[in-house]
Amino acid sequence: MNAAVAPELPATTLDAAKVAQLAQLTEGLTPAELYWVAAWSAAKAAQAQRAGASARPAVGAEPSQRLTIVYGSQTGNAKRLAEQLARRSSDAGLPVRLLRADAYPQRELAQERYLAVVISTQGEGEPPDDARGFVEFIAGKRAPKLPSLQFGVLGLGDSSYPQFCAIGRQLDARLAELGGTRFASLGEADVDIETIATPWLDTALERAREGLKTATPVARVTPLHAVSKQAAHSREQPFAATVLANQRIVARDSERDVRHIELSLEGSGLHYQPGDALGVWPRNPPALVAQWLEALQLDGEREVAHQGRTLSLARWLGAEREITQLSRPFVKTLAELGKHADLLDLLRPEQSARLAALLTRDQPIDLLRRYPVRWQPEALLAALRPLTPRLYSIASSPKAVGEEVHLTVAVVDYEAHGSAHWGAASTFLAAADEDGRVPVFIESNERFRLPADPARDIIMIGPGTGVAPFRAFVQERQESGATGRNWLFFGNRHFAQDFLYQTEWQDALKRGALHRLDLAFSRDDVRDVARESALSKSPHTDVRDVARESALSKSPHTDVRDVARESHKIYVQDRLRENGAELYAWLEGGAHLYVCGDSAHMAKDVHAALIELAAAHGGLSPDDAKAWLDDLLQQGRYARDVY
Repeated sequence: MNAAVAPELPATTLDAAKVAQLAQLTEGLTPAELYWVAAWSAAKAAQAQRAGASARPAVGAEPSQRLTIVYGSQTGNAKRLAEQLARRSSDAGLPVRLLRADAYPQRELAQERYLAVVISTQGEGEPPDDARGFVEFIAGKRAPKLPSLQFGVLGLGDSSYPQFCAIGRQLDARLAELGGTRFASLGEADVDIETIATPWLDTALERAREGLKTATPVARVTPLHAVSKQAAHSREQPFAATVLANQRIVARDSERDVRHIELSLEGSGLHYQPGDALGVWPRNPPALVAQWLEALQLDGEREVAHQGRTLSLARWLGAEREITQLSRPFVKTLAELGKHADLLDLLRPEQSARLAALLTRDQPIDLLRRYPVRWQPEALLAALRPLTPRLYSIASSPKAVGEEVHLTVAVVDYEAHGSAHWGAASTFLAAADEDGRVPVFIESNERFRLPADPARDIIMIGPGTGVAPFRAFVQERQESGATGRNWLFFGNRHFAQDFLYQTEWQDALKRGALHRLDLAFSRDDVRDVARESALSKSPHTDVRDVARESALSKSPHTDVRDVARESHKIYVQDRLRENGAELYAWLEGGAHLYVCGDSAHMAKDVHAALIELAAAHGGLSPDDAKAWLDDLLQQGRYARDVY
């Protein structure tokens, strides 16, 4: 193939330079090789479409003739709603394009005429990772005036947090400040998303249809794409997966119960990639339902009508309502119903820190016992949020396990206020017997993917159950023959009790599937710290040998700095700093960095440590180090799966 044949190709939106470049790249390829390139391109097109390509091709459509939908999503909810709006708009005949926020061409904002933004708020009023650049651009000085823009913003959040829907509010106000006009009022969806989201989507679609009804029809263009079979199962129609294995993977004397669970997806039509999550629809623990009925002195067999359905109260509490997680709306209803002054005081803005502590520490049953109120079943159900699915990072690669999916689950089961407490999904999964069934679906996570180039190095930071996706990454890289190096940072409380997948990591080191392993066990004594140091720095050290205290005292791999740390706890961020020079060199050499786990503390501490080591080993100012890390985030080379 050469440039001379370019005029005979179908019409394209590529400019002449790109066509010439493509011709040069493919020159001299055999027919078989060209077919491979075509298949590769098709797969890339399908991947781009899943990550935020247009829902309906609108080639040739002017900005005034299309609806642009942009989403920023951390857990998948904003993405799901944006896709729903795009699908409905396309079905209604509207030219529409759907873009993830980090794929949106910012230079086109000035030309937009109809823009819908669906975006969540994370933590303390922060945007999702995939929307940071988008939000900063609109908030910044480079944002253009938008006198011709019609827009609508749907914000997602959790009203239990002080900065509820803060990013949605910020974008809505800023777009109006820039001259835009709302075609839909700001929507603020709580954890009960559909209550607000469904009518907002209806309004947005109706207004978009009104605004675009005079638009000139555009030609439909069918792009080259990989044909894929649409899964019959989804969030709304989960698959009943058979339990193949349910194994405790911590020591008998561990303070925690962590399970490795294997489920069969055979016959489901569900497919996943490393980095994706498995959605699990749980049932609340029967013992907890019994606690509620006893505390409220209500009859579980009583039939109760709510939102057009009639079920027994026990069924409502067991399978339909959220009864393990405390929320601000429930506290508010309880305070007002019982006229409890101290609870009402907690709801004042200046008491947000105390309220946050309460929501983190207690479950609803604790408040029901502490603040007794005579509840009517109908009022109780109205005060409770619907039970929602839980997402678990997938701990397997289909290349290694076939039609199975593996999970790493920390079971929530503890004593507080004189009684037992449980989590919903973790207890449900822990109780699942082999051959039992679990309702599941796949939640894709395009931003948490292995590098397209298998020669790239990867750095994985996953303390506790945050290590789950990195088990999948290592399996995938091993099975696919990737040549890039793999470096894992893992942390937990105790080496002897909580070293999740210990033998697998040791075997991976020996086989060369894992090239470096750095460990941080925060509650071990000096000899245990020496043990982790020895294991971290010697890929050929056998776990049984490392455990021998006499060998440890003579180990040439024991770092005296590690042994000296008796007075404070060691976390993964400390290991990052200790290995800062080499870690920075890996990143400067093109490595991809991944973080999975707790968003409240670990992810923030790791982020701060990365900025520090960039400043220390890259000769950067603190501001430049922060910009360097932000750039890695925008490039997709720094990805976080935090919760």
